[in-house]
Amino acid sequence: MAHLSIILVNWNCIAFTEQCIESILSADAGIDYEVIVVDNASADSPCQRLLDRFPWVQLIHSPENIGFGQANNLGVRNSSGEILFFLNPDTLVIGDALHRMLGTLSEVAQAGAIGCRLLNPDRTLQTSSVQRFPSVFNQVLSVAWLQRRWPSLPLWGKQALYHKGSLLIHEVDVVSGAALMVRRCVFEEAGRFNPEYFMYAEEVDLCYAIHCAGWKVLHCSDAQIVHFGGQSTSQRENGFVDVTMRDSVCRFFLRTRGISYAVIYRFCLLMSAILRITALGCVSPLFGLAGSPDRRLAAARAFRKWLRIARWSIGMESVTERFVSPAVNWPPAGN
Repeated sequence: MAHLSIILVNWNCIAFTEQCIESILSADAGIDYEVIVVDNASADSPCQRLLDRFPWVQLIHSPENIGFGQANNLGVRNSSGEILFFLNPDTLVIGDALHRMLGTLSEVAQAGAIGCRLLNPDRTLQTSSVQRFPSVFNQVLSVAWLQRRWPSLPLWGKQALYHKGSLLIHEVDVVSGAALMVRRCVFEEAGRFNPEYFMYAEEVDLCYAIHCAGWKVLHCSDAQIVHFGGQSTSQRENGFVDVTMRDSVCRFFLRTRGISYAVIYRFCLLMSAILRITALGCVSPLFGLAGSPDRRLAAARAFRKWLRIARWSIGMESVTERFVSPAVNWPPAGN
């Protein structure tokens, strides 16, 4: 079986990183692999602690936080495997997940990359495991209630997660960057992770480039990994996630569909934000009179979120100026 390079990007989450490496050790099942940890200028100085526990791990220091994609590229430059596995540090490998993913990627001739079934800490399904390539339509209609009501709708591209038959391998548009395995030759052919993205949508851009190069992106349903990060990032109040996710999607549209499509995306997002802000403004007084504290808090959070998105859509909210700063409490490294 091919030599595997497992690359973790650490940013102030050393406890998660150590736990992740322990899970890899428990699940190696005779796989020939190396682990490379790229530290993205963490404040917690993890080098000695990590090397004391895992002296065989290759630790690379970045003098500044260069973002998820560029940190992974740095890890690749210091790796030797024919297969690369980009794994978030806030994950736990379950059972023979690595063996199944590696075996499928090696056996399927046109497979360029493969992802797995991501689980929440309570072992429920994390629907971000796969997705369709973004479009204005599916981005504007990306409402949690709609996705819960019709989870297997082709609009979301998540049919592989809900397939009832015996087929375990499915071709998809995009797999999550939290656990993305790719052939080194394909990764290089696709141009590596694009440095234009600081965080979010890097895997979308990479999977798009892989498809354009004539390779398949697969999802392996019987390989499972627990991903903690999906539980926490949406609860942050600094606005990083709200703005950066939309900005990254807009960058993807600029690269793949041109400036006109990106402008249409911003306009449609602005209209959607205005409608949501108006609706929240109408119902908030009712919540103030009779709603529970939780409902009032949820309404206030949603109002702030969509106000930030509206401001971003007309150029009043900048990811670079507001969020790319050493003082910002970034989410844990990853997607």
